[in-house]
Amino acid sequence: MITEIAWKNVWRNKPRSLIVIAAITVGVFAGVFSIAIMNSAIVQRIDASVNEELAHIQVNNKDFRNSSDIKSIIPDYNQVVSEMMSAPGMKEVSGRIIIRGIASTSARSTGVEISGINVEKERRMLKLADKIIPGTGTFFESETRFNRAYIGEKLAKELNIIRYNLDEEALSRLREKGVPEKIISGLEPIYGERFTSGRKLQKAVENLLGEKDYKKFINPVMEAAWSYREGSRIILTFVDINNIQTGAAFRISGIFRTNNDMFEETSVFVPEEELRKLTGLKDNDYHRVIGLLDENSFTEEATSEIREALSSYEVLNWKEIQPDLAMFADMMQQIYGLFMAIILAALAFGIVNTMLMSVLERTKEIGMLAAIGMNRRRIFIMIMLESIFLSIVGGLSGMAVGGTVIALTAKKGINLMQYSEGFEAMGYSAHLFPAIDTNFFIITTILIVLTGILSSMYPARKALQLNPVEAIRTE
Repeated sequence: MITEIAWKNVWRNKPRSLIVIAAITVGVFAGVFSIAIMNSAIVQRIDASVNEELAHIQVNNKDFRNSSDIKSIIPDYNQVVSEMMSAPGMKEVSGRIIIRGIASTSARSTGVEISGINVEKERRMLKLADKIIPGTGTFFESETRFNRAYIGEKLAKELNIIRYNLDEEALSRLREKGVPEKIISGLEPIYGERFTSGRKLQKAVENLLGEKDYKKFINPVMEAAWSYREGSRIILTFVDINNIQTGAAFRISGIFRTNNDMFEETSVFVPEEELRKLTGLKDNDYHRVIGLLDENSFTEEATSEIREALSSYEVLNWKEIQPDLAMFADMMQQIYGLFMAIILAALAFGIVNTMLMSVLERTKEIGMLAAIGMNRRRIFIMIMLESIFLSIVGGLSGMAVGGTVIALTAKKGINLMQYSEGFEAMGYSAHLFPAIDTNFFIITTILIVLTGILSSMYPARKALQLNPVEAIRTE
């Protein structure tokens, strides 16, 4: 009965109740959607780190990471593989040869990390093969008598392997993208000109179009002008097992694009057998063994067991290799809680104000209820239920709207390409796919109910302080 009375009381002043519910809905939606966006950035970064760059667990010779010495190999590769495969949740294991070297072209040179990989195993384990830029080749699928290398787009740009050319084909692509003819005509002075770097093209386009049109159209212009000749060559220079400098020419098998500029700029992948011939390393000579788990949740348990079984090796998981990412992921959980706490606290003041006004308007009514025998506990529960109803209706509406918007935006994502340079410099994607787990909605519902209860305390206490006789006399 008290529940029914409380529900009816909520709707006695519909405009006021609807305004409060709308405010709660907007606040909860804003909190849920904002957290989903922040969460997606972290989830995507962790996924990329594990499934494209590091794997979940790495085992190295204890001296290798400090010295990068080619002789610091893993002495008993088969034992390491066996122990890693027996760890909880281990899906696949593969060895890598890791060599520091220099990548060069006729135009530029830069330091890189050359990884000799088992192509078939790494194709199964990691998603790097799926990151290939269409039209640049394959992930070591083409047969050739030349050495092959798989490199990042950032490195290809650094070595001037990727260039920019506004030829007729590029202009056609701009028209297909819907770029106005006026803008295309404005680029006429650089038709057919080849640019060795993106910055040179950007500067030329800005000078021709002006700041406003430059910001609006530079991304489609860069994409359309992007140019690469398949089968380009680079020279990789490094030291062999005898510490003698050596090297060879490599054909670019393919170019990959990730959201991590640093990884793209410093990583070169080659088939392990080709690297063995050049370095003199024997079969089963590896510097690192990487392990991929079925789920990220096995990371701590698997690391602990492998570390205990392989105490003479350095065993690291992705959190230890990239502690900044792990710390940020943990910190974000606290930020989510603080963010929602601030929003709910602000909404609580609105509920308190509304319920206090409701109690003061119903002074006579509450007095009559007390006079005819309704005890203080029931009056308190009635006021509390009214606050809870307001909170729950608004909260559920906010979560429903938030869940719907998250589901809709998760399909195509939120494109923040104008900020891509900054995002990718930190290793994060500028194309976000909002996501949030079910537990968050459950926790938020509990917090909303608690907010309703806490918000009812002061108004309910005010109601209990009323003297029934004086309350009845109130006009």
